[in-house]
Parts: sequence; structure tokens; C-alpha cells
Amino acid sequence: MSEGMAESLMHNIMDTISDNVSKHKKVSFFEEDDSSSVSCKLNKLFGREKPVHHILGGGKSADVLLWRNKKISASVLGGATVVWVLFEWLNYNFLSLACFALIIALLLQFLWTNASSMLNRSSSSPPRVILPEEAFVNIGKLVGFEVNRSLIYLQDIACGGTIKQFLMVVGSLLAAAIVGSWCNFLTVIYIGFIAAHTLPVLYEKYDDQIDNFILGALGQVQHNYSKLDTGVLKRIPRAGSFKSWGRKAD
Repeated sequence: MSEGMAESLMHNIMDTISDNVSKHKKVSFFEEDDSSSVSCKLNKLFGREKPVHHILGGGKSADVLLWRNKKISASVLGGATVVWVLFEWLNYNFLSLACFALIIALLLQFLWTNASSMLNRSSSSPPRVILPEEAFVNIGKLVGFEVNRSLIYLQDIACGGTIKQFLMVVGSLLAAAIVGSWCNFLTVIYIGFIAAHTLPVLYEKYDDQIDNFILGALGQVQHNYSKLDTGVLKRIPRAGSFKSWGRKAD
């Protein structure tokens, strides 16, 4: 997927959630809305004046995630499943698997080179596999950029963010730590890969039902958070109050 796809997706999600939830703070999760205009505003979770395909960045990556070409999507998902089975169920490690793959490749090239003399045919050179250096450079730059951007975001939240943002980040990290204690890193990646190839297509098919359910739940969460914010969080002094108090003391 393109780099801008994830960023545009997160912007659309956060903007739509903040707009809709702020306008419907007192909506009950079990409450049905009879107004068709309000329902029309609520059931667009990702600000979907644009289709899901466009939100996912468009192009071939979105086609794969939305199963536009079932053969390619099934092949990608099947390949990921084969890798997961090899490492998790059959207990292969990366070094062993790489060595076996190289042995098979060497054997094929050896047979290709010597088959011509055995069959009394003209000699032909086997194809050579050379990976471009630019691909590794681009991957390294992309990984470094994403890591630095994540670190900057976390430091901005810790130093200058609101209590709400800080609690959301801490809660997300705790949830990731709990999931990581249940299974290893490869399984977490595989679960995310499966979710990326199933949730978008399900959302595209059942978007209205999913939007109504999630936005109702978000309204209930926002209502509970407003109570917590009023009763607890607003009583916590902020960094500016500590500075002003220190100046007065001086």
C-alpha cells in the first residue's frame, strides 16, 4: 500500500468520529433514531462521501484488499498462510527455510546447466536472479521514516498532548502488550494481514449496519468519557498551572 493511504485513512476516521460524536454526545446505544436525516449523517463512519476503494488509497493494493480480482487476493492470502504454517505449525526457523530454498535453487540451476550436455542439445545459461539495490534502500528509508514519525507522535503526546490523547495512547499500547503476551509477533502480523483482507470487503458489503453499530457505541463511550472528564480529569492540574504556581512561589 502507498504511504499516503494509511495517513489519509486515519485522518478520515478521526475527523468523522470527532464531528459525529461531538454532535451526538447523548445518543444511547440502544436508542433508535427515527429521523432519516440524522440517520443519514450517522451512517458514514469514515466520512464516506468517497467509496471504500478510494479511502484505501485506490490502485492495485485496494483491489487486492477488496477482492476485485479474486485470484490475486486468494494467492496473496494463501501465500501468507503458507508462511505462517511453515514457521508456526511446522516449527521452521528462517535460517533453515532460507538454506533449503537456496539448495533447491542451486539444484535447479545445476540441472539446467548440465541438462543440455546430457540430452545432446545446445547449451543454454539459466536465468540469474539479481535483486535491485534501490528496493532495499527504499524499504530502509520507508521503515526509518515510519519509525521516526511514530516516535515524534508519541513524544508530542507525552509532552504537549491532552489527558484524553495520553490515555488513548497508553490504552492502545497496553492492549497491544496484552495481545503480544497471547501470541508471538509473527502471529500478530498474520492476524493483522487476515483482518486487512477481510474487514474492508465486509465493511463495503454491510456498511450501513456496521456504521450504525459503531457510531452508537462511540456515542455511548463519549457519554461515559464526558462523565469521567467532568468528575476526574478536569481536576488534574496541567503543566501550565504548575509553571504559574512556581512563578508565584518565586
